[in-house]
Formats: sequence, structure tokens, C-alpha cells
Amino acid sequence: MAKRSHHSYLIVGGAGYIGSHVVKALVERGDQVVTLDDLSKGHRAAVSGGQFITGDLGDRQLLGEIFTTTPIDCVMHFGAYIEVGESVHKPLEYYRNNTAKTTDLLLAMKEHGVDRFILSSTAAVYGEPQRMPIEETDPTAPTNPYGHSKAFIEQILHDAEAAHDLRYVALRYFNAAGADPSGTIGEAHHPESHLIPLVLQVPLGQRDHIAIFGTDWPTPDGTCVRDYIHVNDLAEAHILAAQRLLDGGDSATYNLGCETGYSVKTIIDLAREVTGHAIPAQEAPRRPGDSATLVASSARIKAELGWTPQYDDPKAIIETAWRWHQGHPRGYEGGGD
Repeated sequence: MAKRSHHSYLIVGGAGYIGSHVVKALVERGDQVVTLDDLSKGHRAAVSGGQFITGDLGDRQLLGEIFTTTPIDCVMHFGAYIEVGESVHKPLEYYRNNTAKTTDLLLAMKEHGVDRFILSSTAAVYGEPQRMPIEETDPTAPTNPYGHSKAFIEQILHDAEAAHDLRYVALRYFNAAGADPSGTIGEAHHPESHLIPLVLQVPLGQRDHIAIFGTDWPTPDGTCVRDYIHVNDLAEAHILAAQRLLDGGDSATYNLGCETGYSVKTIIDLAREVTGHAIPAQEAPRRPGDSATLVASSARIKAELGWTPQYDDPKAIIETAWRWHQGHPRGYEGGGD
């Protein structure tokens, strides 16, 4: 059978930060895209093309209607709750949304013969890493309900592959950052918890300083070190992963990071350069559950899929974020605020 140049995707959670960038990339490629999002966390204005459906990822009847009326080649799932701290206080909500409803989605796929699935997973499945950089073969030992909720789904996918011939790719992200260079879509969480947008809230006049949680970590400058990856590089990885499955490839699990760690102080200094603002910083106590260093090895996805990050300079990542936040200081208009 000849390969089709374009495919049809269901993007669950496609109105969110990462999902919206994937939708934009797929639409620009000429693929058919159906976005399903309940807009509890996402923004309708972030979806830049294709068909949009407001609905819940666990709504089996709605999913059945979608799969019946549109021949979906691959499902990409971005509809999870993502806040680690919140997951500790609301574990049942996280297990219901991230695990139970995702199982409903997989059941609907099985009923309608849709057998290719891309999971937005997380580095949180590793828990406290035993070495750096982290590799896909390292043990998974989550330390919070969010990480557990994703690890459970990875196990469910493994079992579903054996029982139902479902093929999947699980992509374990590290720190997603930046915005599309067009400045039309970007990061808009409410409340915000990610470092780069929080830092940029200072020059935007939305906070008077940035807090540094611990300056006595065992790192070169005493602040936590993280691996930042541009959201468009994440989007490209999803498309490559889908192509692997659509070409008949086996299931796989990949880390996604830039393999270089940058400290909190370094990110703040780079933001000062980009914005021209002093960005006052204040030391604060360490947060429970934080790790000193989290850096990924992305050697496997580079070797197997030819993925190459286009943004390996954190300053360039911050520049794209700053362009977005300057143009949208309150996020998306209307319901997005």
C-alpha cells in the first residue's frame, strides 16, 4: 500500500500549551486535525486551524461519534493535569483525569479500530534520578501522584499493545519552554508555575521579584539545574513519533530534552539580557520534592527518529517566550484569561 503524504489526527488537549503548537505544526503540513478539549485548562484562541470540538476526553459517546465520522490515523494526547504540587493535594482528581479518562480514550480507540497513540508523558516518571543524564532504561519510581498517573498510563499502553495490537510512543518531556516564533501562540497557565514565564512576569510588571527556591543545592552556583526544550522542538518530536507508527514502526519510549542543564540563576541572567530589565531576585527556602539536577539523554530519539532540536540555546528560547508575553501579557483574550 502506498504511503499517504497527509494523515488525520485527533489531538486531545490541543487547546493547551504544547498541544496548540502541535496543532499549528500539523495544520501547516496539510494534515487533517480534529482538536478535542474541554477548555478547563486550554484556550480556544490557541487552536490555529482544523476542526475544534469542545468535550471531555473521557466521554465515550462523543469519542465514538468522532471516530465514526472521521477516519483518524493517530491520536495524540495532551489532556492531562500537570501540576505536581496540586497533584499531592488533589490525587483523586489527577488519577481520574490522567489515568481513568485516558483509559476511556483508549477503550474508545479499541472499539473503533484506531491503533496508533502518542502519549505526552513526563520526566516525573523517574522520580529521584540515580544518574545524569537520565536515560529511558533508568528505573521509574515517581514521587508524586502526577508522576504516578503518567507511569500508570505507560504501563496500560504496554499491556494494551500486547493484548490489542495498539502501537504507541510515550514521550517523556523535561522542561517545555518558549513560544512559536510568530508570537501568535504561547504559554498561558493560570496560575503559572513554570520558571521562564514567572521570570518574565517581573519585566511585565505583574510581580516585583522572582523567588529562587534554594541557593545551597549541590550545583555549580547553588541553584537547581534543569533541561529546557523549546515547545516547537517538542511538536516536531511528536510528528516524527507519529510518522514512525504510521510507517509501521514498533512502539517506543523517548526522552525529550536538550541534554544540557541550566541553573535558575543562569535563566534569570539570560532573561535580564533579553528584556533589559533588572529582574530582582530573592532567595527562598527549598521546596519539598525538588531535585538538584534534572537533565535528559535524548540520544535514543536522535538516533532512531533523526530528531534534532532547533533551539539548543536557552537565550533563544527565552526570546520567543518574551515576544509572546509582550504581545499577550494576560494570555489569551476572552475565556483564556
